[in-house]
Amino acid sequence: MIEVLRNKNLTTRFQILVEIANAGPAVQQREIAQNLNITPQAVSDYIAQLAKEGLLVAEGRSRYRVTNQGVNWIIKTLRELGDYNTFIQRAITNFSICAAIAEDDLKKGQKVGLEMKDGLLFASASQKHQASGTAITSARAGEDVGITGIEGIVPLEVGRVTILRVPGIQRGGSQQVNYDILKQSLAKSDFVTALGLEALAALRKTKARFQHYGAVAAAIEAAKSGLKPLVVCVDSETADLIARLEKEGLAYQLFDAESA
Repeated sequence: MIEVLRNKNLTTRFQILVEIANAGPAVQQREIAQNLNITPQAVSDYIAQLAKEGLLVAEGRSRYRVTNQGVNWIIKTLRELGDYNTFIQRAITNFSICAAIAEDDLKKGQKVGLEMKDGLLFASASQKHQASGTAITSARAGEDVGITGIEGIVPLEVGRVTILRVPGIQRGGSQQVNYDILKQSLAKSDFVTALGLEALAALRKTKARFQHYGAVAAAIEAAKSGLKPLVVCVDSETADLIARLEKEGLAYQLFDAESA
């Protein structure tokens, strides 16, 4: 879970910054306290902490301004909350209507079982799944179908990302890739992306299907959908890729694919 939801202190700090950003510089501490259901003294203490850390500035009596650093922290936290909201929606799947792929021919009003396969939500006539719903339209197998009245939780195990590091052009690029290792990694992966031109060139030599644009975001989305993505990554991009995966809380394993 993201830090702002685990730490009540951070949650309150975030709310106070948002209250000040929304109400403008003349907001009263008493008003903030009422909106957040805490004491004015607590608001005063939090404001002192936030000012000390450079997240807001006091510009006179009862006048406050959120600094650029504070705005950046609000935006960062909002992004994390948005990602977590998406995760919750996938895990609970309690939408009023959601789309699924019909695994069997289905009829309008039919009770269906729901499961994740290959990163996609499937609806079938089987009732042996942990989650179920009702088809709102008829659909043939392979077509998309609307599902409502979802009950239960669709099991979803987040996938582990495999990073296969290839040498940059300064060390020979795709000509120095161990293609036996690359092909073995491809055989074990559900989804493949290329990060860097050297990685792209290496994958093209294997004739494998892969995604190049938005490689990191695509791999993260694939892992969160239950797939086992492979990122063939040029060595100079590896550190940034790992930092992004760790920020997202995703497990990964790193291998080298450079010829001896």
